[in-house]
Amino acid sequence: MAFCTNCGAQLKDGARFCVNCGTPFAGGPLPVTGYAPPPVTVTPLKYDIEGHNLQIARVHLEPGQEIYAEAGKMIYKSVQVDWQTKMTGQTIGDKLLGAIKRKLMGESLFWTFFRANNGPGEVGFAGHYPGKIQVFELAAGQQIMVQRDAFLFAQSSVNVDIALVRKLGAGLLGGEGFILQKLTGPGAVFIHAGGDHVDFTLQPGEILQVQTGHLVAFEPAIQYDIQMVGTIRNAIFGGEGLFLATLTGPGRVLLQSMTLERLRHELSPSEHPHAGESQNPLRAVTGGIGGLGSFFGTDD
Repeated sequence: MAFCTNCGAQLKDGARFCVNCGTPFAGGPLPVTGYAPPPVTVTPLKYDIEGHNLQIARVHLEPGQEIYAEAGKMIYKSVQVDWQTKMTGQTIGDKLLGAIKRKLMGESLFWTFFRANNGPGEVGFAGHYPGKIQVFELAAGQQIMVQRDAFLFAQSSVNVDIALVRKLGAGLLGGEGFILQKLTGPGAVFIHAGGDHVDFTLQPGEILQVQTGHLVAFEPAIQYDIQMVGTIRNAIFGGEGLFLATLTGPGRVLLQSMTLERLRHELSPSEHPHAGESQNPLRAVTGGIGGLGSFFGTDD
């Protein structure tokens, strides 16, 4: 059994690189059976989250501490904090691949790195629409799956990668698409999602059914699928849709009360006449049959 010397992830036999953090092994992975990687130590991040539904995260960096964020999410910084926008990766190929992944995940092409070099400093971050900031304190190798474009910022030890939904139905009808973000520790990672948040801890075999699009984050142990629930009559007249995201424990699940698509519809209903289609697939079908879609559709 071999382990990555960078992130501590377990490696498959004969692996030439770590699938978790991408670290290459020129001579192959360490062939030592039972090798235990050195513990990864990360200085705890000091921060305050202020506000209610328009929250801002105030991060207090110690000298030498570094975090990175999606471009455009910074609100302010002190002069002691240096910043640099760049692509991550060792080679040109790694940088381009990383940029493509970030665009697929709904993020910007570049990360912006913030580092306190001239004494303690402070940086502030916020989301682009009303919502709340959630913090995950990840241990080495610990992962959390989050919706596209939810990432706000994280310590530089945290790895952000793309994750694909394995099931066709979940990708087409789940409201999250085929692409999710996989965040791997160690370190603190901050995400932003709409409205208020509700947190569940599911026991083994416990099932939670969620309106599609309201799922924000879940642990990898959670089984995620889309199932048909109810009848066509409920979908047409009830406005709840035929499909719900079905989450089976064990693990943690985070939901949001307001989706970005719903917010866009409420602010500009004339520009988004079918904003509920991602949550109600039947409405997308009936919407094309003359005026029946708008007649039977609801705003919920």
